[in-house]
Amino acid sequence: MQSGSAGHELGVACGVGDGGTGAVAPPPGSLDMAGPVIKVMAVDDDGFMRDLLGRVLAGAGMQVESYGSAAELLGAGDLASATVLLLDVKMPGMSGLDLQDLLRRRGIELPVVFISGSADLAMAVTAMRNGAADFIEKPFQAALLIERLRRAVARHADRVATSEHPADPLVLARFETLTPREREVFDLLVTGMSSKAIARDLGGSFRTIEIHRAQVMRKMTARHLPELVRMSIESMARRSVRAR
Repeated sequence: MQSGSAGHELGVACGVGDGGTGAVAPPPGSLDMAGPVIKVMAVDDDGFMRDLLGRVLAGAGMQVESYGSAAELLGAGDLASATVLLLDVKMPGMSGLDLQDLLRRRGIELPVVFISGSADLAMAVTAMRNGAADFIEKPFQAALLIERLRRAVARHADRVATSEHPADPLVLARFETLTPREREVFDLLVTGMSSKAIARDLGGSFRTIEIHRAQVMRKMTARHLPELVRMSIESMARRSVRAR
């Protein structure tokens, strides 16, 4: 098990596949419990991770129901009572992405946060473009997970409250600070293309594209690729983005 850093942050680590490492719960009161009660339905085929998520999220004042598979959730879970879904991406049988697609086709409007043990950019882009609220890679800190779950719930509530989703002027203003080359990199980056593929497409060197990529992330104040993809989808949908 791994303990967290200063401030009682909880380091939650999980390997890809069956193996996983856990975490020690932080002292009572170390996590913020402010705000309305959030009911999380977590689906992960790793029993250890389910127990860990249950302890961490309950410790933050959230209600948690855990399921070992998508089929188990669909068979026993009361989705009408859920506030947010926390789904592992790769699971035996129906994957997290498959479950997201099924719920979307059934018209079930719930914010979905994915967790994954593998840094698959294409997978993250697919999840975000299919409407996921967030995509978090393992290992992650408990405080970060809690923050992003709450943010996903708040953002979903805002969308439900308004029928139109105007572009965020701050995001558009940040985009205007990008150079023409950085905008080209941005347009390809949010499709899930790797830096090597972008370099081949634009005719630049891998190192140069990596520099442009870092500049795009910095100027857009995106902490990770899924956040950049969400900016592109929510605030820049009217822009003409190059096809892959």
